[in-house]
Amino acid sequence: MRALITGSEGFIGRHLTAELRANGYEVIGGDISSGADELLDITDLSALCFLLSELRPELIINLAGQANVGLSWKQPQTTVELNTVGFLNLAEAVKDFDRSIRIIAIGSADEYGRLGDRGVSVTEETPLSPANPYSVSKYAQELFAEMYVKNSGLDICCVRLFNLSGAGQGRGFMIPDFASGIAEIEAGRRDFLPVGNLESARDFTHVKDACRALRLIAEKGRTGGIYNICSGRAYKAQEILDRLVSMARVPVEVRPDPARMRPSDTPVICGDHSKLTAHTGWEPRLGIDDILSDVLEYWRGGKA
Repeated sequence: MRALITGSEGFIGRHLTAELRANGYEVIGGDISSGADELLDITDLSALCFLLSELRPELIINLAGQANVGLSWKQPQTTVELNTVGFLNLAEAVKDFDRSIRIIAIGSADEYGRLGDRGVSVTEETPLSPANPYSVSKYAQELFAEMYVKNSGLDICCVRLFNLSGAGQGRGFMIPDFASGIAEIEAGRRDFLPVGNLESARDFTHVKDACRALRLIAEKGRTGGIYNICSGRAYKAQEILDRLVSMARVPVEVRPDPARMRPSDTPVICGDHSKLTAHTGWEPRLGIDDILSDVLEYWRGGKA
């Protein structure tokens, strides 16, 4: 099967390319980065239509977009342009060219919003309440996907990604922030590790498991289906930190940083992947220690 991955040069895109190729797919990577197979800007509808006619993919997994929540507050127009209008362009191009192409639209658990006590077991039926421009843009994408499935007969599956991590993830996320700091302490470039609120608990999935889930949804997911991709187990930030510190090669001094102390409206966010498992047979294979060791080795400069 010929698959087009938009946003192929990002963290998930590189792992997904490897997953698909290892399972016999012909993969074409599209990105605004020069390292991609094809230069692709999903905000350019005419260029996208031309590219589909040239490449003739059977599957499109749309990873392109703006995924930084903080940036979405500063640049809401750009966020909507990339995440919502970009998807609209993709759907319009597929509608006009070949409606049999399967599209996997990538959404986020952030669409569920401030869950409070409901965060302990989040299913696809949990009401959505997006609370920032990023999550609103992803919720809008889902609504448009439903519209195109019902009104135009497009073959679209949507996913809601919970927290992912693994080798190659950049700073700005909790696990790589901890791991990169520890690697710098080991190398003598930092004296201590500053941390923020360690009480909130989050569900983490290894990026390799998530990419396997995306492949299985592409193969077995139901048209119009929405699937949580999550591990089904949540860990407090304190436990994540303790496990990483125990893996360190030198003693690590941890210091609370008042600038990083932000209370959480949802103390626990843990997803339920029962629907994904029922429809595709997917189960997570890699645990939290696999994630942590891979990320730490990556920041040490090795290959995980």
